[in-house]
Amino acid sequence: MKPAPFKYYAPILVDEAVGLLAEYGPQDGRVLAGGQSLIPTMAFRMARPSFLVDINGIAELAKIDIGPEVLRIPACVRHATFQGDAVHGPTGVLLRKVVHYIAHYPIRVRGTFCGSVANADPASEWCCTTVALDGTIIARSARGTRRILAKDFYKGVMTTDLREDELITGVELPLLKEGTRVGFAEFSRRAGDFAIVMVLAAYRLQNGCIFEPRISIGGAEAVPRRISDAESALLGREISASSFERAAKIAAEVVQPFNDNNNTINFRRSLVRTLTRRALESAA
Repeated sequence: MKPAPFKYYAPILVDEAVGLLAEYGPQDGRVLAGGQSLIPTMAFRMARPSFLVDINGIAELAKIDIGPEVLRIPACVRHATFQGDAVHGPTGVLLRKVVHYIAHYPIRVRGTFCGSVANADPASEWCCTTVALDGTIIARSARGTRRILAKDFYKGVMTTDLREDELITGVELPLLKEGTRVGFAEFSRRAGDFAIVMVLAAYRLQNGCIFEPRISIGGAEAVPRRISDAESALLGREISASSFERAAKIAAEVVQPFNDNNNTINFRRSLVRTLTRRALESAA
């Protein structure tokens, strides 16, 4: 099949893009960056936008900016950017670990970080990452700019707090402190498939004990989230198999997995326990 007819706009300034969304937003417009989710759904006519706003020509949205404390990822930065050494320190290590789980290389070259965040698929690695790192989504419209915490941004399966006239211009991730240990574990049926469950773990050590623990889970529930009960179980404890297993068991108990045709609630719960332990061990 081919997409239904639509109007196409290619602005070169952010103000132009948000102006178009303000003018035509009620007509079901869509923003095109990487297009790795949008274009296939249009081809099958599952999505029928009346117009597209192609933001790939907006130069200010193409390059990451690394400040003293924050990594800023504009809307047209591709997944593959994070496969190299573009970002240093623990945050760079984490992003390099995560990015290799995203689909396949051709998709990573074209798809975008912010596009993944906007799509809000529960199986998105970047959605899980933004929650784990307490990220902020920057949404711009003709009315102004909103800063939305990642934990408040995801509302359900492919549902977000983004309004129809808003454009995600970027995502800000606070940089992890030096000495932070990071781990990531994911399970899918085949390499490159959508994740059934993923777990991101990060923590620092002080006098041999864990502090500032972070455990974020994606794929298991409708939205990614940090598991505070499991984090509390790690705080102040020494690195050990028993500490990790205790946190993993708690994570599996408190998570509320959804059921589908291929994966039962109990299966997802079991994966949460196993992958939480693996992510913590990987960080160690």
